Amino acid sequence: MASTPRPRGHALTNFIAVIAATGGLLFGYDTGIISAALLQLTPQFQLTTESAEIVTSAVILGALIGCISAAPLSDKLGRRRTIIAAATLFLIGTVIVTFAHSVFVLTFARLILGLAIGASSQIVPIYIAEIAPPERRGSLVVAFQFAIAFGQLISFVTGYLLQDYSWRLMFGLGVIPAVILFVGMLFLPNSPRWLAMQGEFERAREVLRSVRKSDAEADQELQDIQDQHDEKAPLSEVFKPWVRPATIAAVGIALLCQLTGINAVMYYAPTIFADAGFGQSSALLTSVAVGVSMVGTVAFGGWAVDAWGRRTLMLRMIPGAVVSLVLLGFMFFTGQTHGWGAFVTAAAVVGYVVFNVGSLSVAIWLVGAEVFPLSCRGTGMSLVAASHWGADLIISLTTLSMVKALGAGGTFWLFAAVNALSFFFVLRYVPETRGRSLEQLEASLRDGTFAPIAREKAAAAK
Repeated sequence: MASTPRPRGHALTNFIAVIAATGGLLFGYDTGIISAALLQLTPQFQLTTESAEIVTSAVILGALIGCISAAPLSDKLGRRRTIIAAATLFLIGTVIVTFAHSVFVLTFARLILGLAIGASSQIVPIYIAEIAPPERRGSLVVAFQFAIAFGQLISFVTGYLLQDYSWRLMFGLGVIPAVILFVGMLFLPNSPRWLAMQGEFERAREVLRSVRKSDAEADQELQDIQDQHDEKAPLSEVFKPWVRPATIAAVGIALLCQLTGINAVMYYAPTIFADAGFGQSSALLTSVAVGVSMVGTVAFGGWAVDAWGRRTLMLRMIPGAVVSLVLLGFMFFTGQTHGWGAFVTAAAVVGYVVFNVGSLSVAIWLVGAEVFPLSCRGTGMSLVAASHWGADLIISLTTLSMVKALGAGGTFWLFAAVNALSFFFVLRYVPETRGRSLEQLEASLRDGTFAPIAREKAAAAK
């Protein structure tokens, strides 16, 4: 069969990734804007610490439900239709939250937004990973995380610029990317691997030929997919011995991404800094600096996951997060957050964001979308997202209470210890997936050479 070079495939793949990743933009904006909005919501609705945590956490509870619900939908209806459904929920939730006049309605609206965020976190990385070529899969899937970081940056900038205006406008602006996602997905193809799992091989071939450099490359990839003989598997499949190493690696990163404290900083940074003596405007401006750092770091990570590798990136960056948190804890513990100390404190926060986001946050959705076999990829990614949002729910419900009990210094030291543990977890259980096709990763699960610790044992036995 003719092998005609097709540069258009490269551009089309980029376009698909950008439109799909708009779900990440909404994810980032809707989770980030609450930090600025809380400064207005608290006096208007007379929120206590506990009620502020509930309003903040409603979106996380919704995300937990949404990511679990998305798995059967994405396997039955397809990746594309599930993303369209998530965009619809984004639109509905944004309208309701913008016009909320009670804590109950506000919380309910954030729950709906959470459903959309959870569904997006489950399905968008899978959709991009199943369309992207192996050599570019890392950077294209990380586009989702970049969109999250960019969305959070926009939310921080918006919060700073609108600090003297209504919080309703802060929430209402989220309708713009929601419309882009909804309309854009109407024109994009379905996942070729999902089509193949449904037995629609010719349609899968058409999609692959439109996004690969040549017909021959597309046909070979489809043959590799067919050779795996994958059919939809039940939830129990992800816990079977042959798939378990993938589950440990992906779920472990998902849990550690939250338990290392990144969203505690994202959600409550303005509140923590305001309580430490920073003025409200300065606290919001510090959040903007955090957002800029995130965007820059994820952009770097998008390059590094394919140039260095996913595992290598995490092992190089996590130690920096530990050092930054130890310094941050010291500054708060000793009360040196004023004057020159304020600059050191802000630098430590930025350092932590750079090293933590540049490692675990860059890898979470990418590794989760890569390591599971096609037969249980939707279910596996749902478990990853549920672990992420479950841990996030715990963190968002307890951060302000932890700060009250341990002080900000003690809280940051606790997160430093968890970051240190994450380094050793990656070292033992997370394989390098760079440059390997999804089918090659599945083959390593079947022959027992997936995890680094397994390969070490095999080498020692020889």
